[in-house]
Amino acid sequence: MKLQETIEQRKSVRSYQNISLNEDDKNFVEELINNFNQDSIFNVPVKIHFLEAENENEKLGTYGVIKGTKQFLGLSVKDVDFGMASAGYNFERVVLELTQRGIGTCWLAGTFNRNQFTNVMELEDDEVFPIVCPIGYPMERQSFINGVFRTISKSDQRKPWDGIFFMNDFNHPLDRNTTGDYAFCLDMLRLAPSAANKQPWRIVYKDDAFHFYRVSGANAYPYDLQELDVGICACHFDLATKEKDLPGYFTRLKHIDIDCPDNTKYLFSWIK
Repeated sequence: MKLQETIEQRKSVRSYQNISLNEDDKNFVEELINNFNQDSIFNVPVKIHFLEAENENEKLGTYGVIKGTKQFLGLSVKDVDFGMASAGYNFERVVLELTQRGIGTCWLAGTFNRNQFTNVMELEDDEVFPIVCPIGYPMERQSFINGVFRTISKSDQRKPWDGIFFMNDFNHPLDRNTTGDYAFCLDMLRLAPSAANKQPWRIVYKDDAFHFYRVSGANAYPYDLQELDVGICACHFDLATKEKDLPGYFTRLKHIDIDCPDNTKYLFSWIK
């Protein structure tokens, strides 16, 4: 399956068939997360945990938001610089692989019982735990609450190209006709999911490099959810460059001569 097809097929699934993953799919998931736990764009330890309520006394609650599955993935990461960006990047790679496999997913940042999930994850003292994700076989018809969440978060809406991509500075929108094959990569980035569909990323193209920025906003969590979202969009961009066989790599520059608007922070760059 092509990357664009996978990205467009991925939807947040909140209603699942009331059956566990079959043995082949469960083995696929466990091998997948073991591989991605050893890989990170910024050499930050990221862990993805397979979680399952094995008996009636072991609860993994989602306050009625998720129905039909008792199997989840939990995401934890070291509380260090670029930890959240690395976590978002790695977890989105897993989500897209599961989408290709026909396994449903849904990023959850708040609508779950954190204490119950923490008890089964065995976190280290210097780790944060930003996300859980139900996994399973989607119901053909999604629940009413799924439609409510999609409406509230405006899941099908995306910011316009000239609102997130810029040339040389934040005052000049990037002309897609000047980006060549990278226009596809930016299109795939633009389709990335984010918390409440806020799309808190801005990209400035300057000196043959794409510079990634995070726009901060209201945040009720003890970690940077917007940085995690930028990691997700970076994943889409990176996978698109690989599909198009375009050269480049992520790095953090010590100095970048671009003035930032308020509440905007430079994170890292893609160097051609």
